Amino acid sequence: MQALIDVPAGLNNVAVANTEIGSVDGDAGFYHYRQYDAVELARTRSLEDVWYLLDTGELPDSDADSRWRATLAGARAVPRELHPVIAAVAATTASPLAQLRAVLSAGGSALGLHPMLDLTEAERRAQARRVAAVVPGILAGLYRSARGLRPVEPQPSAGHAAAYLHAVTGMAPTEAHARALEQYLILTVDHGFNASTFTGRVAASTGADLADVVCSAIGALAGPLHGGAPSRALDALDAIGTPDRAAAWVRAEVAAGRRIMGFGHAVYRAPDPRSALLRQVAESLAKEGDGALVEQAIAIETEILTTLAELKPDRPLPSNVEFYAGVIMATVGLPREMFTPTFAVSRVIGWVTHAVEQAAAGKLIRPSAHYVGPPVDRAAVPV
Repeated sequence: MQALIDVPAGLNNVAVANTEIGSVDGDAGFYHYRQYDAVELARTRSLEDVWYLLDTGELPDSDADSRWRATLAGARAVPRELHPVIAAVAATTASPLAQLRAVLSAGGSALGLHPMLDLTEAERRAQARRVAAVVPGILAGLYRSARGLRPVEPQPSAGHAAAYLHAVTGMAPTEAHARALEQYLILTVDHGFNASTFTGRVAASTGADLADVVCSAIGALAGPLHGGAPSRALDALDAIGTPDRAAAWVRAEVAAGRRIMGFGHAVYRAPDPRSALLRQVAESLAKEGDGALVEQAIAIETEILTTLAELKPDRPLPSNVEFYAGVIMATVGLPREMFTPTFAVSRVIGWVTHAVEQAAAGKLIRPSAHYVGPPVDRAAVPV
């Protein structure tokens, strides 16, 4: 038998592929998309610009930007064949992500998807754009259909973030709300070989179509330890209520062995760079008059950090992206059940980019495992 290579549990710090898309330096508290600092991109560029960067490897000039926005706007429309599917799935009690998986599984043909093994590079990229662009409309349609609300027609003149927010709430967002959501989406488009991205790449390595790839990634994202944290972090704010109760709440949670959602990270040992910018975004929303939740979050965050530093002096647990993500999404009007689906609106752009890269590599991902069960007896099986 060929010798196996022992690796850390969870594949921590194991490089399993080459990528040109980006990476994370947890010790330095830094991550990037292509050659650019991801946080600076979120500060200064649009989601469309960042999407173009991931798709083509460069930022667009003004002419390319106009064509690209038109391409994405044209790809947002949900095929009419999927409208009855959305209505039927929305009537179930499944979670929004499970509903999204169901619609995508049923909608591959309506979206014109084919196994990536059979496509050219240009065809893969075109299908990747279509899938990532249509996901927000499917999610918004599911949300509104479940509540007996009419779907909102795609807004071709609006940016991707603003169009999604409008499609869910039914109201045209303010510029401040649309930009706040856009910055959150930019910050979460990609983040190295996280659980959902890696799961999607495994599916892509089989040559599957992009509906299968995205459904695989959604399954990983649905886990509370990956994509479910923003709503749980907001639940924690509700449970704490006022800053004076934060320390006692943290002590009780730690004593019970429960995680403090919104604090600490699997990769970062330095502070999560996304958290600092999202706090600034939240503070800017407070200046626009949306300050109650933001002020509560800032005050409680301070108490939680102080208590965690006291309880775990050898293990820094700074705020992560999820803490202020929930605050921002709630402030701009998204309902709590749409927090993790909104994460998918962003991360699907990264998933499909990785899928195209993995398909081009042409290598099936097929690791091994150490067998640790009962001793194997190669004699005849007893009757």
